Amino acid sequence: MSVYLLKSRFQSLLRPIVKRFYHWGMTANQITCVAAFLTITSAYLLWSFGPSLYWLAWPAILLIRMAMNAIDGMLAREHNQASNLGFILNELCDLLSDGAVYISFLACSAFNPYLLISIVLFSWLSEFVALLALHITGQRANHGPMGKSDRALVFSLLAIWVAIGQPQYWLVSMIQWLLIALLFVTIYRRINTTL
Repeated sequence: MSVYLLKSRFQSLLRPIVKRFYHWGMTANQITCVAAFLTITSAYLLWSFGPSLYWLAWPAILLIRMAMNAIDGMLAREHNQASNLGFILNELCDLLSDGAVYISFLACSAFNPYLLISIVLFSWLSEFVALLALHITGQRANHGPMGKSDRALVFSLLAIWVAIGQPQYWLVSMIQWLLIALLFVTIYRRINTTL
C-alpha cells in the first residue's frame, strides 16, 4: 500500500489548475524550480527556527510541493512541454528537496543524526533504482511502501509531533529504524519488478 496509488485522483483535482497555468504561459520547468525553491527555503527557515509551532507549516508545505510536482508532470505530458532539461531538473530538484526536508529535522535533538542521514541516502538510492527501472523497462518504478509521497506523509506527521509534543529520543530512533527498513523493502521491490 502506498500514497502513490492516490495519484490519479489527485491529478484529476489539479487538472483545472494545470489548464489555468498553461493559459498563463507558465512552463513545467518553472513550476519544478519554484517547488524546489519553496521546499529548500522552508527547510532552511524551519531548521533555523528550531522545534516550534512554526513546524506545523510542514504538512502544508509538503502538500503544496506534491501538488506542484504533479502539476509540472501534467504540464509536460499533457501540454507538450516534456524535454531533456525538464527531466534532469525534475530529478535533481526532487533529490535536493527531499534531502533538505529530512536534514531540517536535525534541529530536533530527538532525531539521531546518523539515522537521519541514512534515511536521506536510502531515499536517494530508492529514487536512483526507480530511474534505473525507467532506463531498463521504459517505466519508472514507483513501488512503495516508502516512496516519495509516503515519506512526505511520514515527515508531515513527525513535524506535527515536533511542533506540539516532546518527541522521545528512543521512540524517534525506533521510527527512524522502521523508515530505513521500509526503504530497504521499497528498494528491493523496485529492483525485483525491474528484473
